[in-house]
Amino acid sequence: MNHTNSPTTWIRPEILQLTAYQVPDPGNAIKLDAMENPYHWDPPVIEQWLQVMKTATINRYPDPSARAVKQQLRTVMQVPETMGMILGNGSDELIQMLALTFNGNRRLLLAPEPSFAMYRLIAQMVGMQYVGVPLTTEDFQLDIFALLEAIDTHQPALIFLAYPNNPTGNAFGTADIETILEIAPGIVVIDEAYAPFSDHSFMSRLEDYPNLLLLRTVSKLGLAGLRLGLLIGAETWLAHIEKTRLPYNINMLTQLSAVFALQHYDMLIRQTQQIKTDREQLLQHLQQLPNVKVWPSQANFILFRVKDAKRTFEGLKQRGILIKNLHGSHPLLNNCLRVTVGTPVENQAFLETLVQVIGM
Repeated sequence: MNHTNSPTTWIRPEILQLTAYQVPDPGNAIKLDAMENPYHWDPPVIEQWLQVMKTATINRYPDPSARAVKQQLRTVMQVPETMGMILGNGSDELIQMLALTFNGNRRLLLAPEPSFAMYRLIAQMVGMQYVGVPLTTEDFQLDIFALLEAIDTHQPALIFLAYPNNPTGNAFGTADIETILEIAPGIVVIDEAYAPFSDHSFMSRLEDYPNLLLLRTVSKLGLAGLRLGLLIGAETWLAHIEKTRLPYNINMLTQLSAVFALQHYDMLIRQTQQIKTDREQLLQHLQQLPNVKVWPSQANFILFRVKDAKRTFEGLKQRGILIKNLHGSHPLLNNCLRVTVGTPVENQAFLETLVQVIGM
């Protein structure tokens, strides 16, 4: 056998050691595992959208700059006119572009943990060093002294802060983030994927900090299927990050759909407000259950701890409810589960089933 044809000979060791990101098949289960907006559009709006889709000239390449999409996003998200914008095929692609741009000889990406898994995974993909700094044990806040020490020791090129944080649902203290922005040697990326469900944002602070970049997405608004994220910040930085963007990365159907959907932004905001109301009700019900610890959330999901996460997760799954099992992903998340806020009917089904499972 010719061993030079073996994958272990040619594939980078970092890739051989990775496990591919797994997305379970939900089958017919009530899907409360992926932070999706559970609401579709009203039938008349769907009909209007389908008429727009008929105009797609799919034999041609899309607008390489997606100018119409950018203008709509700038309006609805109140992006300062002085700031530039890059669009990605979801936030994941933008995180990858950032890692590709800033990686180099012993360059490092730093993030608090637990947080969005793709920060670590993408750093590993591109061969960039990664350091995770644990959050505080009880309330998942930034351990500012540990972070400052890590920043001083490692001099990271990139720091990622999810705000609110996934999977914990909380927003980090503003003063702590400001301290990090003031002392960071490189770029600080604040990932505001869950901004629609929170009262917190650094959008108005972009001009205060020249080393600040902001990540946003339309996924949590109800457009997860479009795969559209945006990176906002000074052109001084974005002009270089743009060099790592592959041509035509935002396809024509996504561009047309995004422009149409953002013209109906009030409908998406109504859905968001409904989810926030339902989140508070779901939180109250979970808090009343014995042997369940629940953390408040400013996102569209809730983190909670049970006696046996694996058994609870499997019990829910067998009864047609799919949530996220976080046990084993980080020591701070022992026996933790994360449930997305669904429709009132879905939330009720989840609660009733959870009571059955943990009462066994």
